[in-house]
Amino acid sequence: MNLLFYISSFVAVAATILAITRFHPVHALLYLVVSFLAAALIFLSLGSPFIAVMEVIVYAGAIIVLFIFVVMMLNLGKDTALQEKNWLRPKVWIGPSLLVLILLVEMIVLLLTAEDTAMHVTVVDPRNVSLALFGEYIIALELAGFLLMAGIVGAAHIGKQKKKQLHRFLQAEVMESV
Repeated sequence: MNLLFYISSFVAVAATILAITRFHPVHALLYLVVSFLAAALIFLSLGSPFIAVMEVIVYAGAIIVLFIFVVMMLNLGKDTALQEKNWLRPKVWIGPSLLVLILLVEMIVLLLTAEDTAMHVTVVDPRNVSLALFGEYIIALELAGFLLMAGIVGAAHIGKQKKKQLHRFLQAEVMESV
């Protein structure tokens, strides 16, 4: 099981570095999702299946939904649709697919070998997580909720504006130059 932990850690670090260094946002998102899946496998190998599932649902799922929300709100047109088709060629999917395949094989090995290993960890159950979140970390949880709500309201406000508005000082300069 130590080997599986190290393989997941390597995949997480490699995918995170690749997510940071990618120029196109779609490529960066694919590697970021692989990084989140690798982190989930790290939690699973440490004996915390609930946190692993939450990692996949909250992080990997929320990031993809957020990205789709931004793309739909921007509605960039035909030029970006053609550019996206060029980005989604099979060569783009080779890197993330290989890393996910490594994680899949690792997860299968982890689930099939139920032997005790040298790594002794305690299992984190949902009750302990909820007691921590709604106990000592309730202020941080509420502040994160407010921050997310402010981001959604701001994104909706920015996406709703159709007319380009200039500041009153810039309007005076535009009028003088005409």
